[in-house]
Amino acid sequence: MNGTTALPRRSFGETMRADVWWTQPLLVFIGLATFIVYSTWAAFQAQNYFFGNYISPFYSPEILGDSPHSWFGPKPDWWPAWLIFSPALLVLWAPGGFRLTCYYYRGAYYKAFWADPLACTVGEPRKSYWGERSFPLIMQNVHRYFLYLAFLFLLVLAYDVWKALWFSDGFGIGVGTIVLAINVVLLAGYTFGCHSLRHLAGGFLDQFSKSPTCYRAYTCVSCFNRRHMLWAWLSLFSVGFADLYVRLCAMGVWHDFRIV
Repeated sequence: MNGTTALPRRSFGETMRADVWWTQPLLVFIGLATFIVYSTWAAFQAQNYFFGNYISPFYSPEILGDSPHSWFGPKPDWWPAWLIFSPALLVLWAPGGFRLTCYYYRGAYYKAFWADPLACTVGEPRKSYWGERSFPLIMQNVHRYFLYLAFLFLLVLAYDVWKALWFSDGFGIGVGTIVLAINVVLLAGYTFGCHSLRHLAGGFLDQFSKSPTCYRAYTCVSCFNRRHMLWAWLSLFSVGFADLYVRLCAMGVWHDFRIV
């Protein structure tokens, strides 16, 4: 006997689960929303983003700006008066795009912000899903290209750590130096665990035995990839805290303690 059975469709939020399934999407929503609000606010400030030899990672590389870290000097005279200017707005689109299109973050904010899916066996607010084959979600496929930019930003931020070792009186290590260094380490762990890098390193191979070098690279990236979610959250916190640390030092709220 042949036949088909139609599964009942749950209304939004309907479920038979007895556990607190909403905890994880709620925490993700709070975490990401807090970072988005703070980083947006910080990016539009255009002040208190440097302190001596420290510069906020939100503003680095400072292509145009008023700090000693600026690559090409202050804001040019031809900049329209009606157009908001902030050094951060010239560069944040690249690391922001890298995180926005990240495979882990997609799943995280799809659930937390779009409820798609909200949780396993929990009713969704929509009746169909087309994947990432149409606009605007098809734009997520540019993640690999943002990965290349992320490598360049890692080099710039590593150079910022080097500059953070040199004070007006010579070599030294301050708390800010350590904060910026930890941020680079966590960002590197997040970047080198990227799913796109894992594919580029060897995920495209059918037989690893034919390319032992790619296999070793693939294995190395896979070690970071296994904790990709952890690296993603730790680096998100560290980059936000690094900006906050530099900002509060510049405002005179915190004092940067010299260790060496």
